[in-house]
Amino acid sequence: MLPTSGSPSDTVRSSAGSDGGPFSGERLTEALAGVCAAAGLDPVGATLIKCTANAVFRLASAPVVVRIGASTALRHRVEKVVKVATWLAEHDVPAVRLLPGVAQPVQYDGYVATVWEAVPAGGKRPRGRDLGKLLRRIHDLPQPASWLPPWQPLADVRARIGEATDLDPADLAFLQDRYDDVADQLSRLDFPSPPSLVHGDAHLGNLIPSPAGSVVCDFDSSSYGPPEWDLTPLAVGVVRFGEPAGRYRELVRTYGMDVTRWSGFAVLRAVRELKLITSVLPIIGSRPGVRAELFRRMADVRSGNTLARWARYT
Repeated sequence: MLPTSGSPSDTVRSSAGSDGGPFSGERLTEALAGVCAAAGLDPVGATLIKCTANAVFRLASAPVVVRIGASTALRHRVEKVVKVATWLAEHDVPAVRLLPGVAQPVQYDGYVATVWEAVPAGGKRPRGRDLGKLLRRIHDLPQPASWLPPWQPLADVRARIGEATDLDPADLAFLQDRYDDVADQLSRLDFPSPPSLVHGDAHLGNLIPSPAGSVVCDFDSSSYGPPEWDLTPLAVGVVRFGEPAGRYRELVRTYGMDVTRWSGFAVLRAVRELKLITSVLPIIGSRPGVRAELFRRMADVRSGNTLARWARYT
């Protein structure tokens, strides 16, 4: 984590690139200042706590988190994020809450952002059973209104491949071919569970500890679709990121289903891994530090290496 003192430009420059991409230091500093001005907030001393598909800041001036998106092709998702967060709050699901009194989403010079109440510090590290309990609550909610889009897990992959101007033609061709193959396999699946609201990116990194227990965040990929999809990230995380297998077993026991025993899991794993590869495509020009991991993941999928461990994008 970066220091909370100093100017926002100092904070951004220490973690973002400088080559003019959407999350280059100067552009992101300006975006944070503009978003904060529109929301009536002070950006001085803000901490950049994450910068991959979104740049996430915690403000020093108030218990507030600002989340700024990078992908121009995926800006439409932010309206949905606001509606999902509101829906979960209405049903008292433990989740991050939008900051009251701010018209959301907040737009500034092509950037689209959301502004959240910071989760109070404290509480135990989230476990697999916490994820299982939260997913069961989410999947058992009444069917949301028509604003919730149908599950299309590869739509963001297609959009990001279309934005990937910093890759060689051969790499782009590989990703496009992989997309076509996985999309074909996915179209043939017949899911055993009825559709519901799905979080869309349900891994332990999207649970935040609090004194009252774990809360869920990040609704970019939420949709109306198969619950099996929400059980997939942690299962893939055990293989690719070395997550302890016991965490997944806790999820299975608490939720009541082991998705890895379903015949369609191999396809869901392929979808998940393609998303994990392409999530940083919009920012590789401004975040050169992620390039090595991106190409390592691509090489593993190219070679059919299903056991290689991956490192988290940072």
